[in-house]
Amino acid sequence: MKKLVLPLVLLLIVSCKQEKTTTYTLQDDVFFLASDSLKGRATGSEEELMAAEYLKGRMKALHLNPAGDSGTFYQTFSFSPKKDPHQEVTFGNGDSTITGTNVIGFFDNKAAHTVIIGAHYDHLGMGGEGSLYREGMAIHNGADDNASGVAVLLQVADSLLKKGPKSNNYLFMAFSGEEIGLLGSNYFAKNPTIDLGDVSYMINMDMVGRLREDKTLSISGTGTAPIWNQVLNATNPGFKLVLKESGVGPSDHTSFYLQDIPVLHFFTGQHEDYHKPSDDADKLNYEGMQQIVGYIMAVISELDDDPKLAFKKTKNESEEVPRFKVALGVVPDYLFDGKGMRIDGVSEEKPAQKAGLMKGDIVVQLGDSTVVDMMSYMRALSAFEKGNTTKVLVDRNGKKIEAEITF
Repeated sequence: MKKLVLPLVLLLIVSCKQEKTTTYTLQDDVFFLASDSLKGRATGSEEELMAAEYLKGRMKALHLNPAGDSGTFYQTFSFSPKKDPHQEVTFGNGDSTITGTNVIGFFDNKAAHTVIIGAHYDHLGMGGEGSLYREGMAIHNGADDNASGVAVLLQVADSLLKKGPKSNNYLFMAFSGEEIGLLGSNYFAKNPTIDLGDVSYMINMDMVGRLREDKTLSISGTGTAPIWNQVLNATNPGFKLVLKESGVGPSDHTSFYLQDIPVLHFFTGQHEDYHKPSDDADKLNYEGMQQIVGYIMAVISELDDDPKLAFKKTKNESEEVPRFKVALGVVPDYLFDGKGMRIDGVSEEKPAQKAGLMKGDIVVQLGDSTVVDMMSYMRALSAFEKGNTTKVLVDRNGKKIEAEITF
């Protein structure tokens, strides 16, 4: 009998080796998508198609079914680029059209309802419109925006297929064209490859790669279903949650909210590398991203036995934003939940820098207006025109500092 043991063990080892599949980490996906070789994944570019091919391969390896056009993983859409910033993009073939490519995989549990999980994979290419880089053209790798969201999407897909709940179907979508107007998600929402009437809810991950030490995590869309707040708080593993009700925002969940589908948008905040060439893969918090994967899995599992979620319309916060003619030249900390507007970054040669304002300063007064949050800051800013000079009061590490600022 002992003589048979070794051959049997060898046979098992060889068998296991043959069945072994490649395991991808968050870092693997981000470092590929945010590599210089993809030149920023601009919508319609050859490099975006290279990224699409990679994502198709990842979805096939996860044994997802193709759910794009004509039995493929791709849903393509053509559009004419805007000739002025106020013009709407028009879909359809014509002169000078660009073609974007959504990548879509489906996990069919033969269930009555489907959950959509999405993230956009396009970025700004070499810069241009939308870039905050002022030193010429350069590769905008978009590691946080939004290779991070796509990497989290793929890890959620892997977890769901291996050990996830089975009471829903799952549609995984990597959107194109987000940076130029939510085009890919908008097109899918109006030309769906599944019945949207069967969709229970949609989860969107956009910029989830920079979780801070205090674990602040913003989740928008919490007002789009009555159950969201209860579920998010019950499953929270320890994040400092900033919950926002509106289903309308500058990312792809908006396209689904407008189809009366409950949505959530996960976001770890803006930073000084946003829409700049410096948004690189080595700056991401991969441990934080893995924690977000776990949280999303917990939310999905919590809702597994629930009926299709009830949809609820929310206030459109973007319609309440005051119009203003000047800018301070700062990146606001959108995750700050204290009183005032905390500065998360200061732009070179702009009014804030010239006035001596610094990252971490909390603006508590601008002119005659008290600043208690982002909305009051924007209302205060809307009162000024170019050339105006006023006083700004900031809280810097507990000390009040006043400065004069000229717009």
